[in-house]
Amino acid sequence: DALSEKLPTVADHLDAARPDLLAFTGFPKQIWRQIWSNNPQERLNKEIRRRTDVVGIFPDRTALIRLVGAVLAEQHDEWIEGRRYLGLDVLARSRGTHATPEPTEEVTPAALTA
Repeated sequence: DALSEKLPTVADHLDAARPDLLAFTGFPKQIWRQIWSNNPQERLNKEIRRRTDVVGIFPDRTALIRLVGAVLAEQHDEWIEGRRYLGLDVLARSRGTHATPEPTEEVTPAALTA
């Protein structure tokens, strides 16, 4: 409402995007901060940037992919071993409220032709 006088186009755009902007409110309140935050992604990007800066110049694209893949595997192992960004109990509750209905009929993919 505050933008509607000064920036009517922006206000219209925000009104149209309201369901997307507030989608996180359908989940339990305890995980709202984790949903709207991108801190883990930023931390991972910073670690990749730090590691690639140490190397400087890569001989080819595969060397870069190997290094970034190793960083991603290391981060994955850390998350598996113990760090929990979202508690399992909260995830279970949110899954119960947002479960997608099972399809009633089995869908078979169309045959692929060459």
